[in-house]
Amino acid sequence: MAALDLPALHASHGGCWLRDGGRTRGVGKGEAITAAADTPLLLLNAPLVASRLGYPDLSGLDLLELFAFVHPARFVVPTPKGLAHALGLDEPAGDDAVPALLQQAAGALLERCERDDWAEREGAWTQLQSLQKMRWPWAGLLLQRVRKPQRAERWLFARLPEWDEAPERPQPMQVTLDPAEVTARLAALTGAAAEARPAQRAYAVEAAQAFAPRQREGLPHLLLAQAGTGTGKTLGYLAPASLWAERSGGTVWVSTYTKALQRQLRRESRRAWPGARPDGSQPVVVRKGRENYLCLLNLEDALQGGFGGRAAILAQLVARWAAYSQDGDMIGGDLPGWLGTLFRQRAITSLTDRRGECVYAGCPHYRKCFIERAARASAQADLVIANHALVMVNAARGRDHAQRPTRIVFDEGHHVFEAADSTFAAALTGTEAIELRRWVIGPERGAKGRRRGLSARLADVASYDEAGALAVQAAREAAEALPGDGWLQRLAEGEPSGPIEALLAGVRAVVHARDESGGQDAGYGLETEAAQLPGELIELAAEAQAALAALRTPLIRLGVRLEALLTEPPDWLDGPGRARIEGARHSLAWRVDLLGAWEAMLERLGGPTDPEFVDWLAVERAEAREFDVGLHRRYLDPMKPFARLVLEPAHGVMLTSATLQDGGDWAGAIARSGAAHLDSAPHLSTAESPFDYAAQAEVLIVTDVAKGDLSALAGAYGRLIEASGGGALGLFTAIKRLRAVYGRIADRLARGGLPLYAQHVDPIDTGTLVDIFRDDPRASLLGTDALRDGVDVPGHSLRLVVMEQVPWPKPSILHRARRAAGGGSAHDDRIIRARLAQAFGRLIRSREDHGHFVVLSAAFPSRLLSAFPAGTPIRRVTLAEALQRVAGRVPAAGAESPALPDGTQRAR
Repeated sequence: MAALDLPALHASHGGCWLRDGGRTRGVGKGEAITAAADTPLLLLNAPLVASRLGYPDLSGLDLLELFAFVHPARFVVPTPKGLAHALGLDEPAGDDAVPALLQQAAGALLERCERDDWAEREGAWTQLQSLQKMRWPWAGLLLQRVRKPQRAERWLFARLPEWDEAPERPQPMQVTLDPAEVTARLAALTGAAAEARPAQRAYAVEAAQAFAPRQREGLPHLLLAQAGTGTGKTLGYLAPASLWAERSGGTVWVSTYTKALQRQLRRESRRAWPGARPDGSQPVVVRKGRENYLCLLNLEDALQGGFGGRAAILAQLVARWAAYSQDGDMIGGDLPGWLGTLFRQRAITSLTDRRGECVYAGCPHYRKCFIERAARASAQADLVIANHALVMVNAARGRDHAQRPTRIVFDEGHHVFEAADSTFAAALTGTEAIELRRWVIGPERGAKGRRRGLSARLADVASYDEAGALAVQAAREAAEALPGDGWLQRLAEGEPSGPIEALLAGVRAVVHARDESGGQDAGYGLETEAAQLPGELIELAAEAQAALAALRTPLIRLGVRLEALLTEPPDWLDGPGRARIEGARHSLAWRVDLLGAWEAMLERLGGPTDPEFVDWLAVERAEAREFDVGLHRRYLDPMKPFARLVLEPAHGVMLTSATLQDGGDWAGAIARSGAAHLDSAPHLSTAESPFDYAAQAEVLIVTDVAKGDLSALAGAYGRLIEASGGGALGLFTAIKRLRAVYGRIADRLARGGLPLYAQHVDPIDTGTLVDIFRDDPRASLLGTDALRDGVDVPGHSLRLVVMEQVPWPKPSILHRARRAAGGGSAHDDRIIRARLAQAFGRLIRSREDHGHFVVLSAAFPSRLLSAFPAGTPIRRVTLAEALQRVAGRVPAAGAESPALPDGTQRAR
């Protein structure tokens, strides 16, 4: 294998290295930028290199782009080490060895294209012709090595397989699972060599109760099961789930909050189910919202000129991936998470159906659609792996009531409340309103893309049915009252157009008038409660409400006409046409419900408060720039609609998590599960963690880092990471402080061989950041809430968790209302203990793990210590002592903890 003899550049916080003419040398940033501007250089992750150099216009021959072309749908950690492992090359010994590796990797990838056993050859030559016209830097080098096929290659859309219709599954048999059979199935899944876990066996038997026949309508078997980390809860509930699916012929849905757990479930489920049944169908299906999947019609538009510049190259690489993808999942599936950041993340999302514009059977690619394939596969599956939001949306407005889940396991059950809060919310904002306008009217004049309004999507219906045509026309005219392009600029200039923009202008004026922040923290949004509002705003709300009603009425009429077409179909209405009209009906019903929610919100503004809801006005801002304005409504208790729409129709539901209850108190878990709104009490179960926290972990509360002193905070983080030799996860409650700390310590740590990465700083998506962190035991990662939960990094790669302060809840209007209803400070304490428990749960993921959990807060209240597992040593120490303990110069665990200075003892 010959290395590619082209100049190569590597830049990190530790410095820059340039290889040219067979020699690698260290260079300054200025020389590196000059070299990159003069000639195309071999790079790895150009946006990250550009960030390190402070030169955003950097371009070159990015090895990640080449990898995405040569090996579409194949995983690689986007670091020198990860690339070396993926290609079977030696790891670089240091930063100065990376440029040589880049040359070797480029040579290996190009050589792969010349080999007869290149598995992803089909389609490569044809797409290279398009990429060459787009002047993709790698095209010329690849065309020398990718030979022209003897026969013309099929276009992507001809190569994708079609899904098949399947008969509807019969109703599941009524089955009661025997405990002995459940434990036998668990033993088969864990294997003969697995260690005995009595807690896991007991957990599996408890989980089986959720699959018993329901005794009364509206009263499901509801199980709340707390399972400490290491219990083995995944196989614990998959054992009864697989047994029930086998005996009953029914489908079990397992719902998660994070994509990481979905990937883990897919792996674990292979122990219980084969990859495919004898007939080729899938017993296990991962199901996500349609906005996660590649839309083939959007891709076709992009390939045929809808995208320009770098985005057009991205479309070609996505087309390469689509031909080899397992399921077309673009967000968390087998599309590399880093691909979007190499180009434009917005271009990735524009290839999905985020606006609900699907024309269903009217699409020429309908029979090959990834979304439709997943929906049909899930209807025939034994196990469907989904997320909380999809399960709730499907229950609230799913197209097929017969396919709604009746046996559900909510893993990461502590997030069910949060997911329900978002799902059952209403927001009349400029962003939401303009999307509705475009859905009805179509794109603004001169806009690119395939977006179509109602008239275009239902043209054949309108030509056949006069009443339907009149309804479409009336809806188009009424939708003119909604905000159009440039609405935010018009609000800022005081020149709103139409009743909805006038309302939003009034909302913006009231919010700014009531702002008491004094201009501080301009990067954060502003809000005020929807109370004591001026009369002018009430009048504007009434006019906006009338405009919304004027739009809702013709949409309802159109829905009635579509239903009539399905009831008495005309001669020309074939199967695909029926499917398209059914899809349009579903989309209409969704928009009608949305308009109804907006009208109800506006009607309340001038009237009495509804105790079930919390309403407020907000101006959303980021980096001191306003990006949205509107009115918001949330349920005070979102578990009320959750209980009505999700729990009551189900037959058995299980909520499970390692942090479900609060220090042995089930009251909070019951309230946040929806159980309080059912007429029967839930079954409660607890399985203790098998880990020896007294020997494996230690909590250190540092008492001498002054709050608000950024220099001291950064110094503490830097010294703790150095003491642990990397492997640190730093958690922040504010992005501003995260960036400040990162900027102060990243260079120093890198010079010591300790790479540091950060959310909201590095141009890398969160999932890829976690992959990089997991892959390098000397790397550390700083982040916010997204990293506090759902990050599974077992082993030596994570041995230190540092929190900058106690994770107090954000004092929003919604939080204030729930705090008042939930017991005041006790409500806050439950939230904080849950956050601490979730963060601590990142540290010890296996029996071999050891580590420290550090909180840099002298004012850490003792009442929150019960968040940590019983037996965990807890010490209040100075930073100097914490550094000694983290570095291992003081025994970390096992010794009896002394009484803490405030009189408390270690957690029991």
